[in-house]
Amino acid sequence: MSNAGERAAAVVRPEIRALSAYVVAKAEGMIKLDAMENPYGLPAALRERIAAAVRDVAINRYPDGSAERVKSALRAAYDIDDDIGLVLGNGSDELIQIITCAVARPGSVMAAPDPSFVMYRMNALYTGMRFVGVDLAPDFSLDMGRWGDVLARDTPALVYIAYPNNPTGNLFDQSAVEEIIRLAPGLVVVDEAYQPFAGRSFVDRVREFPNLLVLRTLSKLGMAGLRLGYAIAPRAWTDELEKVRPPYNLNVLTQAVAPLVLAEHALLADQARAIREERSRMARALAALAGVTAYPTDANFIVIRVPDAPAWFNALKAAGILVKNLHGWHARVANCLRLTIGTPDENDRLLATLRALA
Repeated sequence: MSNAGERAAAVVRPEIRALSAYVVAKAEGMIKLDAMENPYGLPAALRERIAAAVRDVAINRYPDGSAERVKSALRAAYDIDDDIGLVLGNGSDELIQIITCAVARPGSVMAAPDPSFVMYRMNALYTGMRFVGVDLAPDFSLDMGRWGDVLARDTPALVYIAYPNNPTGNLFDQSAVEEIIRLAPGLVVVDEAYQPFAGRSFVDRVREFPNLLVLRTLSKLGMAGLRLGYAIAPRAWTDELEKVRPPYNLNVLTQAVAPLVLAEHALLADQARAIREERSRMARALAALAGVTAYPTDANFIVIRVPDAPAWFNALKAAGILVKNLHGWHARVANCLRLTIGTPDENDRLLATLRALA
């Protein structure tokens, strides 16, 4: 072992050393259907306005620490009242870090459905919280018997609920989510990363529930490269989160571009509608494939169960199509693949390859 290796081994926490880094699959030359991105680009006129705005950005200066233009654009685009708190993050990933860090007292517990977004569990580990995964029912719904036990026994300081859920794609029963919010002794974060494809939201409920925070991102809507997430909650919560948020966490390029794109929210809504239509077409076609189970979804992806997910994943990759292999994540998603909804042409190529495998 090198001297640097010995020193790292001596000081890095053992639970961190036991981890593997999150690896993003290389996608050059591939049909990229693995990361729930919007497959549609922006129109030329909007790209020209973006180019002009970026040209004039003073990259030698720090950005606006409060990103007020971005906040105003978000409030205007999504009707967020001024009296509701708003915290911005470098993607919703950073906001998960901020929220978790703010409540992670020694010995505290985080709870989340299992399987769900892997970064909930990871941030519990990073901050020293004890993570309690609450297994989903076989149909991917919330098991409310298990949730009642966890909320009473473990009294979690923090609960994350992805709505719709990732990686399963389904929208949990609204009354079940409401019950968890009412019973939870701490903060409940309803993560609405896929809300543009679901048509349901808890944003209008943040005044009703004093322990509710709604988390959103623009990544799935068509701005993944900007890395912009936002948290909506009563100001009593957002005032505390602002103490944890790093200064200048939203860079000058994102602050210049995001308001321009948000002003075209009707365009983004049209693209989301096109994705939903393709999702319906894909769901029908996948359901007709022999040996394939396609699960109901309210997100911009569909989960399918196949006879041999690793083999099918490799066959798709060999055909130039990159999807997400969920096999090995959790028993509930054994032999499952997650398929992002692409353009009609991309989806047709995916279907043709799957038909050859079925």
